[in-house]
Amino acid sequence: MKDISWFNDMEARIPTGEVRTRFAPSPTGYMHVGNLRTALYTYLIARHGQGKFILRIEDTDQGRLVEGAVDVIYKTMAECHLEHDEGPDVGGPVAPYVQTERRPLYKEYAELLMERGHAYRCFCEKTESEEDSGDFGRGDDPCRSLSREESDRRAAEGQPYVIRQRIPHEGTTTFHDEIYGDITVENKSLDDQVLLKRDGLPTYNFANVIDDHLMGITHVVRGSEYLSSAPKYNLLYEGFGWPIPKYVHCSPVMRDQHNKMSKRHGDPSYEDLIAQGYLTDAVINYVTLLGWSPRGEREIYSLDELKEIFDLSGISKSPAIFDIEKLRYFNAEYIRAMSPEAFAKVAEPFIRQTVKNPAIDAHAVAALLQQRTEVLTEIPEKVDFFDALPDYDPELFVHKKSKSDKDSSRAVLEKVIPAFEALPAWNDESIMDVMVTLAEAEGVKNAKVMWPVRIAAAGKAVTPGGAVEICRILGRDECLRRLRAGLGKLG
Repeated sequence: MKDISWFNDMEARIPTGEVRTRFAPSPTGYMHVGNLRTALYTYLIARHGQGKFILRIEDTDQGRLVEGAVDVIYKTMAECHLEHDEGPDVGGPVAPYVQTERRPLYKEYAELLMERGHAYRCFCEKTESEEDSGDFGRGDDPCRSLSREESDRRAAEGQPYVIRQRIPHEGTTTFHDEIYGDITVENKSLDDQVLLKRDGLPTYNFANVIDDHLMGITHVVRGSEYLSSAPKYNLLYEGFGWPIPKYVHCSPVMRDQHNKMSKRHGDPSYEDLIAQGYLTDAVINYVTLLGWSPRGEREIYSLDELKEIFDLSGISKSPAIFDIEKLRYFNAEYIRAMSPEAFAKVAEPFIRQTVKNPAIDAHAVAALLQQRTEVLTEIPEKVDFFDALPDYDPELFVHKKSKSDKDSSRAVLEKVIPAFEALPAWNDESIMDVMVTLAEAEGVKNAKVMWPVRIAAAGKAVTPGGAVEICRILGRDECLRRLRAGLGKLG
C-alpha cells in the first residue's frame, strides 16, 4: 500500500471529545428545504455542544454536477448565518474538504479493505447506474469468489473493475440511531455495494464513511431514506476498526401526507422562498420546526435561541408536512417584530418595483406597510398608486359605511382643495386639521370627509395608510392635482 499516514495523522489534529458535525451537500443544483433542514440540524448540534461545524463538498457524482451550485451553497449558508468552522473556503486541520481533491485516499482505503477481506474487485460489465446500485442478487456476484491471485492478475492486465464491499452472508448487523433506536437487519438482505467505481472515484456510501472518520465527525445527520444503508456503513467502520459516529436520521419533509417535496412538482427551494418574499430568519425558524419540537407552546425563536435549546430528543420520527400558510404566519410575525429601519431596508426594493418616482419617500411608504404585510412580494401591488394614479371608476366614491355618495364626495373635494392650498405647512397635523374641521362644520363624521379624499388621492378603495398619510407622502402639489382630477370625475 501507498503511505496514507498523512491522512491517518488527521486524527491527532482533532481535540478529543469535541463535538464535530458536517454538512456535506452535493453541488447538483438548488438548496431544497430538506437540504436546508439538514444543514440547520447539523449546525445546531455543533453549536449546542460548543463544537465544530464543517462544510464538505461531495462532488464525486460528476455526471450530476451543476455549474454554479457550489456558489449557491456558500450563498445560502451565508444568508442563513450558518457559519462553518472548517471547509473548502476557510481551510482547516483535515483539509481538503472537497471529495474529488481527496481522490487518491479512497483507493488506498478500498485496497486496505480488500487486504482485510472486507472488499473485492468485480470485473463484471455493468452500466454505471447498475454499478451504483450494487445489486447482484444479494451477494451472488461471481467475482466475489475469485482468488486474490486471480483478481490481482486481471487487474494487472488492465481489465476494468469496481471494488465492492464483501457483505457477510450469515448473521445480523445492528446499528443504533438517535431517533429510531436500535435496528437489526439480516446480512443476507444486504447487497455488495460498490465502493470504488471504474473511474477511480468513490461512491457516496464509501466516501462519506472514510471522510467522516478522518474528519472526526461525531454526529452524522441525514435523511431517513439512508436508514437502509446504515448497516453497510457499520460493517465498513467495523472492517476498518473505527468507532461508529452517532447516527441522526430525520424523517422526510412532505408536500402533503403522501408526497415528498420535489422541485419537479413545483415545490420551492430556499432561493424560491426568498424570491417569493419570505424573510431568511422566518424560513430558518419554520424549517427548524419541520420535524423538531421545542418544549412548550412557543414557536418563534431566533437562531441564537435555537442554539441554546436544540436537542436530539425533540426530533420526530413522523414525516413533516411543509405548510406554506404556516410559513406565511411566521413571516408576518417576523415582519411585525422588525425595527422600522430594518423593515424599510428590506421593503424598499419591493416598493421601487412599482414606485419609480424618486420624490416619493420609500421609507415613509414602508412605515405604512409593516403592520399590513405578510410577505414582501405583496408590496408592489399595494403601493403602485403612489407612482401613478390608476384609472378608477367614480363609483368608488360611494361608500355605505361612511355614508358617502358622489354628491357628498363632490362637496367635500370642493371645500378640501382650497383649504389644502392655503395650508402654511404640509404635514400630518395640518392635513388632519383641515379634514376634522370640515367634518365638524358639516356636522358629519370624519370618515365622510376622509373617504373621498383617499379615493381621489389613491384611486383605490384598499390602501396601506389612510387619507392623511397618503396625502402627506404624495406631497402638496401631487395631492392637489389628484384631488382636482377626482373632482373632475364627479362632474
